[in-house]
Amino acid sequence: MSNQKICRLALADGLVFTGKAFGAEGSTDGEVVFNTGMTGYQEVLTDPSYAGQIVTMTYPLVGNTGINTEDIESYNGKVQVRGFVIKELTPIVSSFRSQQSLEECLAAEGIMGITDVDTRALTRHIRLTGAVGGVLSTDENVSDAELVERAKAFGSMAGKDMVASVTPAEAYDWPEGYTSEFAQGSREHGEKIYNVVAIDCGAKVNILRNLVECGCKVRVVPAGTSAEEILACKPDGVFVSNGPGDPAAVTGTIETLKALVGKVPIFGICLGHQMLSLALGATTYKLKFGHRGINQPVRNEATGKVEITSQNHGFAVDDESLRATGAQVTHMNLNDDTVEGFTHPEHAIFSVQHHPEAAPGPHDATYLFDCFRDMMETGTAPTAQQMHAAQEKLANA
Repeated sequence: MSNQKICRLALADGLVFTGKAFGAEGSTDGEVVFNTGMTGYQEVLTDPSYAGQIVTMTYPLVGNTGINTEDIESYNGKVQVRGFVIKELTPIVSSFRSQQSLEECLAAEGIMGITDVDTRALTRHIRLTGAVGGVLSTDENVSDAELVERAKAFGSMAGKDMVASVTPAEAYDWPEGYTSEFAQGSREHGEKIYNVVAIDCGAKVNILRNLVECGCKVRVVPAGTSAEEILACKPDGVFVSNGPGDPAAVTGTIETLKALVGKVPIFGICLGHQMLSLALGATTYKLKFGHRGINQPVRNEATGKVEITSQNHGFAVDDESLRATGAQVTHMNLNDDTVEGFTHPEHAIFSVQHHPEAAPGPHDATYLFDCFRDMMETGTAPTAQQMHAAQEKLANA
């Protein structure tokens, strides 16, 4: 590495890790979390759902595939995390697709990284005590105790509206499906093209690609767009995206969703799922350390099939409160029995907590985009039979 400067990671509970800096120098704070994926670090770095967080990769060797422009998940092309924690930064980039090394990328974007950290010990600590505020710093003039106090000052993600930091300033059209030769093959869909308004609360671009692939013309709007403005676009359906922070704090978008329920079919993913639940009257809560990885098992309660899914969230929807709204839970997480999806018998809405677009991760759940198309066609939430048919279509593709 070109940069051998000492870097420290201080946690709000007093634990301090020392390693070597790479990328940018200085100091930064955020919520310290971990991701268990063995691959896909570039997609993790550029996922807007990680805004405000210092991400630890549990897989020990990171950087061997470099960085390329095709696998960026943020619309603006920028790294979204506040800091990056790894065990070992590989000195060699060995992928023919690489256009830049990981160290070069973080340095160019002013993002701090720390290597030579015992990420196994850090992950075990977070699992026991929960996600916690932290500070990365290369400042030798600041004591460990002072860094811990700075980490305490960050507080918790609970109550923080982070969507404002990642939503676009203006609306835009998204025209592209899968364009890379390394992506999935293009999906077959009917001749009709559906007009979809996507509320961008920090959307991953692979979600937008999948909407196009299932036969949608996509108009992306900022999170603060009103229900009246959305309905003025005459959409066949509305999609509400993933994003960072506490869903209950994004009050403006929740009010918009309340006004849209019953007027247009709505599909939500991750933060969108949580806010749609809140709009119906359910409640959400903060998970101890969240679900972040590419191997989370989810059972589709409607079909009985298990899907291995990509996930990135620190909050969840309360099961009992969601059922009290009349919603029907369609997906459950098999690791901890948290809610992973629902439909509603009275409204054309459905949502999932996990990421059917993957990037990175398996493609088991991409059938859900076809279910959104079906919902726009029928005007009712997807049934068990429709989900089963969509799963079979995906399996036989």
